[in-house]
Amino acid sequence: MAAPDGASGGSPVVHDHGSVLGTLGLFTVLLGASLPLIDFFIVNVALPTIDHDLAAGPALLELVVAGYGLSYAVLLVLGGRLGDMFGRRRLFLAGMAAFGLTSLICGIAPNAWTLVGARVAQGAAAALMLPQVLATIHAATSGQRRAKAVSLYGATAGLAMVTGQILGGVLVSANIAGSGWRAIFLVNVPVALLGLVLAFRSVPETRSQRPAPIDTPGTILLAVSLVTLLAPLTEGRAAGWPVWTWISLAAFPVAAYAFVRVERRADRQGRTPLVPPSLLALVTLRRGLTLLLPFSIGFGGFMFVIAIALQQGLGMGAVTAGIALVPMAVAFFAASLAGPRLVRRYGSLVVTAGAVSQTVGVALLVLALWSRWPSVGVTELLPGVALAGLGQGLQLPVIIRIVLSDIPSERAGVGSGVMVTGQQSALALGVATLGSLFLSLTAAMGMRDALVITLLAQLGLVVLTGLLSLRLPRSVG
Repeated sequence: MAAPDGASGGSPVVHDHGSVLGTLGLFTVLLGASLPLIDFFIVNVALPTIDHDLAAGPALLELVVAGYGLSYAVLLVLGGRLGDMFGRRRLFLAGMAAFGLTSLICGIAPNAWTLVGARVAQGAAAALMLPQVLATIHAATSGQRRAKAVSLYGATAGLAMVTGQILGGVLVSANIAGSGWRAIFLVNVPVALLGLVLAFRSVPETRSQRPAPIDTPGTILLAVSLVTLLAPLTEGRAAGWPVWTWISLAAFPVAAYAFVRVERRADRQGRTPLVPPSLLALVTLRRGLTLLLPFSIGFGGFMFVIAIALQQGLGMGAVTAGIALVPMAVAFFAASLAGPRLVRRYGSLVVTAGAVSQTVGVALLVLALWSRWPSVGVTELLPGVALAGLGQGLQLPVIIRIVLSDIPSERAGVGSGVMVTGQQSALALGVATLGSLFLSLTAAMGMRDALVITLLAQLGLVVLTGLLSLRLPRSVG
């Protein structure tokens, strides 16, 4: 049962109206939003040392990444629904505590299989916590304050994805007290404790006035759909594409079709499906998700591929590889801060301008890598990386704002879960597809040519995002 009003640590229960999320509360939920995204990318630069210390091998290393991403993506919509039912603050606290605990287990894992299991649990904890962030912002703010908060969420999400890789390089190289790669997980523990203290003090409890029961058939079919698609794509190359991967891929369209049928039937019968078709009927949500998918596929693939190319191809250390991405983080943050003002003046054209900037940035990267390999340094990468980050910062916060703009407050949890599930699944799909393309081509034609072809594939996704942005409503709510 949901706690009665005022029963949750002194914070008021807000039934999806009013502006009660203060500055400290906003900082706290954004801190919670950053942790899962940082941990999706922080592992990239640590994989070689994990392999060395735990004798993991390629297949288990893939599971260290994929196990987290799969459980995270599969449970996000359910996490949003649970927040609507039992209180978003309560689920945020539970997810934060579980994330800190599972991070500790990852950091002390004695072998590769323990690490894989802890990563799966860590992904599940993230899925409890993250949907509550946007749902709380949506339910406990209004007007320009909500628009600013959503823009800050977009800035936080993008920065977390870039700085995760930078932070990973710094922590692995620092080898604090001989911890090596373990520090990338142990650092979460004090941050989670801080988040819990702040959340008790500053985050209001919100929940839906009409929470819907759990849609068990929909939950199971969504999980099966995502697993049958993402598991073979992330594990197939490392495992040598065994028979189960092809069976799984063949099962994906069947499971996805069954999920759509079950959700539509539940809607017609007056029940509340896990992903209400009426929610997907919102033009802003549907078109925003259409942009978010290619953007996130390209982003996830780029961050994975560049981590390998900088270290193994150009011989950079983990810290230098991180420094090479600092201009991207700085430009992303600056663009994110300017976004709300630009949107008020130019509307959704900001997304188109961002795609143009990212296109130029990726093209400059391709040119530098093609002409100067293998003597490419941080200076040669700077213009392309900075312009790409600027373009990403103009796109992501605005796209997120568009996706959420017309979602009713009582559906804030499920709406946030749908959006974050799409984003997370696309990030994982980018790692699987562009990552597999890069690694396969590297073996056949060398790393420079493989990297250039992979970046050109990402460039195609950027152009697609820019073209799709022209279909957005000019005004952004």
